[in-house]
This record gives sequence, structure tokens and C-alpha cells, in this order.
Amino acid sequence: QLQLVESGGGLVQPGGSLRLSCAASGFTLRNSAIGWFRQAPGKEREGVLCITSGGGSAIYVDSVLGRFTISRDNAKNTVYLQMNNLQPVDTAVYYCARPTGDRCSRLADYYDYWGQGTQVTVSS
Repeated sequence: QLQLVESGGGLVQPGGSLRLSCAASGFTLRNSAIGWFRQAPGKEREGVLCITSGGGSAIYVDSVLGRFTISRDNAKNTVYLQMNNLQPVDTAVYYCARPTGDRCSRLADYYDYWGQGTQVTVSS
């Protein structure tokens, strides 16, 4: 059974850091692109970053440029989202997802498998 499980969320003060993990099971992650999305209360889910099967990445939210990075460890079948200098506007539930066609996209409709999400709260 194909499954994605996020972890690493929590409460952090502004300026702090978190590293989210997306552990995959039921498929070989090295053959797939993986995207990270987030959804803040009252807002639509938005694509944040995506990493291709070849290790390239795409950033879809300008405000995370220079603060968030995406990486993968194929040996662990895991994708990471490193988030630095977190701000209150980054507060959201963060999801990882696998696209249907192994191509990165900022659109949630292109993704068919989703994790359950992990809450990130940035507050003093």
C-alpha cells in the first residue's frame, strides 16, 4: 500500500527552524517527484516546493526563497523540507504529495497521493 507520512512539525518562535520529513512506503521514492504543500486556516492549499526524481527542485512561493530547501535521501525513502527563519505567515498544515506523472507542479490536482499533514505553528 502506497503511503506518505509527514513528521517534524511543531511550535516554533519567529526566526526558528524546523525540518519536516516525508517518509514513503509502498513505492520507490527515488523514481518519483515529491511536492510539499501547505494550507493555512481559511486559505486554499498552496504548493511550496517540489523535488524531481533527478534531484532538481522548484519553488512556488516567493516568500520562502532563501529560507526553505527541499532534499531527498533515497536510501531512507524520505524527502525533507528544511525551513529556516520561520515567520508567523508560515503557520499552516504542511503536506507532502506524489504527482501522478512524476512531474513537479504547483497545482494540487496533479498529485494523487497525500500524507496526513503535520502542523507548523510559528508564534512567540
